[in-house]
Amino acid sequence: MASIQKTIFSPVTRAATRSQFGRKTLPTAVPRIFLTHPYIRLASTMALKLKDPSLFKQDVCYVNGEWVKARSGKTFEVNDPATGKLIGTCPDFDAQDTENAIAAADAAFEPFRKTTGRSRSKLLRKWYDLMVENADDLATLITWENGKPMADAKGEVTYAANFFEWFSEEAPRIYGDTIPSSTPGNRVWTIKEPVGVCGLITPWNFPAAMITRKIGPALAVGCTVVCKSPGETPYTSLAIAELAHRAGVPAGVVNVITALDNTPEVGKVLTTNPIVRKVSFTGSTPVGKLLMRQCSSTLKKLSLELGGNAPFIVFDDADVDAAVAGAIVSKFRSSGQTCVCANRIFVQRGVYDEFATKFAAKVRDFTVGNGFDASVTHGPLIHHRAIDKVDQHVRDAESKGATILVGGQKMPDLGPNFFQPTVIGNMTTDMAMASEETFGPVAGLFPFDTEDEVVQIANATAVGLAGYFFSRDLARVYRVAEHLEVGMVGVNTGLISDPASPFGGVKESGFGREGSLYGIGEYQVTKMVTYGGMGLPLQK
Repeated sequence: MASIQKTIFSPVTRAATRSQFGRKTLPTAVPRIFLTHPYIRLASTMALKLKDPSLFKQDVCYVNGEWVKARSGKTFEVNDPATGKLIGTCPDFDAQDTENAIAAADAAFEPFRKTTGRSRSKLLRKWYDLMVENADDLATLITWENGKPMADAKGEVTYAANFFEWFSEEAPRIYGDTIPSSTPGNRVWTIKEPVGVCGLITPWNFPAAMITRKIGPALAVGCTVVCKSPGETPYTSLAIAELAHRAGVPAGVVNVITALDNTPEVGKVLTTNPIVRKVSFTGSTPVGKLLMRQCSSTLKKLSLELGGNAPFIVFDDADVDAAVAGAIVSKFRSSGQTCVCANRIFVQRGVYDEFATKFAAKVRDFTVGNGFDASVTHGPLIHHRAIDKVDQHVRDAESKGATILVGGQKMPDLGPNFFQPTVIGNMTTDMAMASEETFGPVAGLFPFDTEDEVVQIANATAVGLAGYFFSRDLARVYRVAEHLEVGMVGVNTGLISDPASPFGGVKESGFGREGSLYGIGEYQVTKMVTYGGMGLPLQK
């Protein structure tokens, strides 16, 4: 346990408390002062380290404008992935608790849908302002429960808040259409209406951004929501719910609930209760398929943002330095724990050696440790299951002839959830990483020869969320972008997420779009109105 704590000591001992790829210089004993470091204390003490301790919500969920416990009194523990220490406990809501939250959202829907777009815009803008004002505390909660470095956490808070800003600007601009009728006496127009109560299920890898990306458009159009936050990272979403309360969001419009052991029954209620008209889920493809089957009982409107296996292609004509920078961002952001991370990096043979050398050199400069250490570039993975999968993928590649260029090992001296950022060369398509999403800090480099070959390999997967490629040939840019079977393409960039851009996939990566103008439509239904008996001559 001492070695886990040592990753978060004060700056004066930093050289002895972090690791650059296993070059560890660990002290033999832990001085008493380090055991009382503020980030090692119990949850109640940690909450006091927030600028606003009231943002830390323990043992309560937000339902109908009030903070309530689970009816059963049952709670679950939330642990810091960097230290393994207890952060606190949250309510393990059950089916009846969830029904109560749905009832609150249902009661709030009729009055809320009648509000003007301008008034909903002002609510979202106020919520955005409060997120910006409390950005440091929200980032602290993200790093604490998710493990990502503070710099990444602050970036996520900005990204998350921007969804509220974006959709606050869209709320007053929801338009229908006037349609020329084929019957002279008819007038046809459409009205965009809110779909109703929405069930939102969010993942742990972006505890702030995933909840705002779903709630923002729902509220903009006049829907009410029940949001089930992730059991691994519930405190960020509960803090955001507190800010909704302060922003003046009416009771019942936003409800945020938590569960861990009871997650399957909570999910079943959200997907089968007929009051819920729309479900949006971000997570794995197998769970998405289960939720889709459950939603079929009431034919709900459904958005699914599921797993990916993103190809990242570097052609001979690419700017290699730019490609290296793009691959670093795409692959290793959040230690590889994003659905749009580059999972397979294909490099044309003409630049393979140059790319591999430069890419590996950049990765060697990473510093792994606790996210609260300002010098750390990459934190822990979320739990031991993530570590086990990453290790299995590395060992599988190694056993089939791949070459480990950097890293490749667990980092037990830092804690059970740390793995070295890893680069593996000479990958082949029979290795597990070619067909399975790694979701960790491992980059596999696949050499290829021709454009046709690499596109075929890139598309040889059941999923299709994101894809990336680097090329300076304009004709090739159009060809490859049009042939990649993905919902999103990054050309000469490793970052594609933007509140203004539609986010979503094809094939078994799901359907529906989040963010952008298209994200608004996911929470609306189109009503057509035909008015007959028109077109008569003017009365004399």
